[in-house]
Order: sequence, then structure tokens, then C-alpha cells
Amino acid sequence: MALHIVRFDHQDQPRWGLLEGTTITPLDLPCTTTAALIEQGHEAIRAAVGDGAELVLESATLLSPITSEAKVLCQGANYRQHMIDSGMNPDDKSFNMFFTKSPASITAPGGEIIKPAHVQLLDYEIELTLVLGKQTDGPVDVTADNLHEFVAGFCIGNDVSARDVQIPQMQFHKGKSYRTFCPLGPVLCLLEKSEIHYLDDMQLQLTVNGETRQQDSTANLVFKPAETLSEYSLIHDFAPGDVLMTGTPAGCALGLPSAALTKVAGLLPESKKWQLFIKSQKRRQQYLQAGDVVESTIASRDQKLDLGRQRHTIKDGV
Repeated sequence: MALHIVRFDHQDQPRWGLLEGTTITPLDLPCTTTAALIEQGHEAIRAAVGDGAELVLESATLLSPITSEAKVLCQGANYRQHMIDSGMNPDDKSFNMFFTKSPASITAPGGEIIKPAHVQLLDYEIELTLVLGKQTDGPVDVTADNLHEFVAGFCIGNDVSARDVQIPQMQFHKGKSYRTFCPLGPVLCLLEKSEIHYLDDMQLQLTVNGETRQQDSTANLVFKPAETLSEYSLIHDFAPGDVLMTGTPAGCALGLPSAALTKVAGLLPESKKWQLFIKSQKRRQQYLQAGDVVESTIASRDQKLDLGRQRHTIKDGV
């Protein structure tokens, strides 16, 4: 049976807890990192239920269950409808789009997302985020039969993006890596081998100020986790506690121009082209502004696995 793990602040120190319903039972574990927690294994974690007083979930200050040494690996454009909306034919794609986010962007599942003062086009991207469980040092052949050896569990992720940095500057890493741009958690759900099939049946929803902007199922992922990890292992080693963000559904704030308009814009000088891009995007009301509230949930269709709820308020930075 899957373990729903949270990390919370206890007397100014981080601590792990087992979440059951709305009750957190503290765990007596010496682990300070996600990697060390995973390496304990399910039985040791279950046996670590301590004598400390239980907490009510709503009273706890939750931290990200992914600690900052983790590598943040990412897939782009991986849901069928999102690809179609972006002008791509998912059936023509043979390879993933890969990029990374800085671990410095990892933040708690609640609180504030800081919009840097120079950023005008702040976007959201809910993503099922795999938490990896095995060290690799070269290419690996991941299949449906051994996927559980490489994926320890999953959590909610939000791939927050500054589109006016990412696209005009052609800087995926920079545009997606400002501080607070990677909320992860609140729940780290550690899976048993028999539960790995849930990767294909998780339901995602993101709202802004209560309005649903993104809603889809991981059944609609174009590149599934096993083939993705095999392809990614050609260029990256994995370690326990690293995460893989698996792409976002349709419904982001970004609205790409038509192919014809893109062709015409390509004839313009660079500075003029990007001035027009930012001007056209600023007409879209979907981009995040200070005071907006973003909430994300992911749960299995049968509700047996619930990754909790992220809730953030957008705040202007300096």
C-alpha cells in the first residue's frame, strides 16, 4: 500500500511524517534528504512511526518533500491536446523535448510564488512529477516490468515559467528557474510495485482564482515514463530523490501565434519581432499577476492515491 509522506516544520527543524487522511504521524527517521528517505524502504518507514503527538494537516507548515540537492529534469509538450494546441502533431513525434530547472527554484507546496520585477509574462504548468529511486551511471533499458525499480513515487509539480525570458531570450533554464518557480509537494506518494500502473491514471487540475485552467489525465501522455527514462538515460544519470516533471496539459497562459504570423514575424529584426510577441501576449488575461491564487491537485481516478493540494499566491518581487 502506497505511503503518503509529508515534510513539515517542527520547532524550526524539518521533519518527516506519515499522512493518513488529515492526520500527520511524525516519523523517527534520521534522514535529512529525500534520497535518504527513499533508501530507507517502505518497511523501515512504516516502522518509524514515533511516539510524538499527531498533528492535524491544516495546522502544519508543510515543506517540499523534495530536498534541494535533487536534479529537476523536465519533459516539454507531452500531452496530446497541448501538442495540438502548440501546432505539433503528436503522432509525428519520435523523441522527447528535454530541459532542466535549477534546484534553487524548488519551493514549498504553499505560500508565495515571487514574480521578478522584470518579468511580465508569468505562466503556470501543473505536472505529475516522478520521484526517482535508483542510481544509474549510464544508459538503462526501462520497461513496464522494471519501471518500479526506477520510480519510487510521485508528487505534484508546477513548472512556473517567465515566458518573456524563456522565448525571446531562448533561455528555457533561466526562464523556468527563478526562486519559487518550482513548487513540489505537498505529498510524496511512495508506490509499491503493484501500484506503478497508477502512473497512467492520475487526474490533474489547476485553477487560478477558482477558475479551472488545466484539467487532463496522465492517460493522455504522449511519451510514457518507461520510454522517457530510457531516452533520458542516454544523456543523464539519475539518483534517488531526483525528479522528472512529465509535461503539462493544455490551458497554459501562453498563446502561440499562427504559423503564418510566425513566418511573417521571422522577416522582422529580432528586437522588433520580440517587441510584437510580448505586446500580443500581454493582451492575454491568463498570465499571472500579483494577488492571483493558483491551486493544483492530482489524484488517481479511484481516489486511492491523493497527492494533496498546492496553494500559492502570486507576489511581486524586486
